[in-house]
Amino acid sequence: MHLDVQDLRNFYYRSALGRAAQKSLRDRMLELWPEAKGQTVVGFGFAAPLLRPYLKDARRVVTLMPGPQGVMPWPAGMPNTSVLTAETMWPIETGHVDKLVLLHGLETSEHPSELLEECWRVLGPGGRALFIVPNRAGFWARRDITPFGYGRPYSPGQLETQLRKHQFLPERQIGALYQMPSGKRIWMQSAGLMERVGRHMPTMMAGGAFMVEATKLVYPPKGRVERSTARRAIDVLEGIAEPKAKPI
Repeated sequence: MHLDVQDLRNFYYRSALGRAAQKSLRDRMLELWPEAKGQTVVGFGFAAPLLRPYLKDARRVVTLMPGPQGVMPWPAGMPNTSVLTAETMWPIETGHVDKLVLLHGLETSEHPSELLEECWRVLGPGGRALFIVPNRAGFWARRDITPFGYGRPYSPGQLETQLRKHQFLPERQIGALYQMPSGKRIWMQSAGLMERVGRHMPTMMAGGAFMVEATKLVYPPKGRVERSTARRAIDVLEGIAEPKAKPI
């Protein structure tokens, strides 16, 4: 079930908790991908809040928003990059994406397998995808006051297994959203400290969300390939040129 784009915008841009979540996710992403100079960057779901740092140097930035969610113009005060699209039919050529970010896209999808196939299709050689999903064991997945309380949360192992089934190779995994999912002053004041401490915890103790960076695998043909010889191909036609008489 996709959330409405207005609810997502209100959370990330008009609430203190949402702005703190945006900063946590963006900072962690920039640790993995500090720049995207001359590259094509695509976000799916509601990845727009994370992509602004790439607008200056990237060759192209595209924000794909699924139909059931709705679309909003982005970025503010600049030429629009947002596109309303079908969840599993993106208006992007095969193999043209260098960096792909999914936020509030995979866990809310009604067709996750087909969505991952589309991710694989558009990703180019050497390209990298970043899947951001709610942590099944985290507090954020248990509170529906944030977008991370909707859809299907994952454990790190579940997401990696899903990615491998769709020809992705998980490379790196990090956690995010270590603060409490609450807008109360006491928790907001301690958010910075909790984020700093959380980054030094083992990945298995990821916070409210975790990120898996993956690359595209292209498998060779499976099994043993046998070639038919020219002689066997001709044998199929034997008897046609010289038909045998049949008794009447």
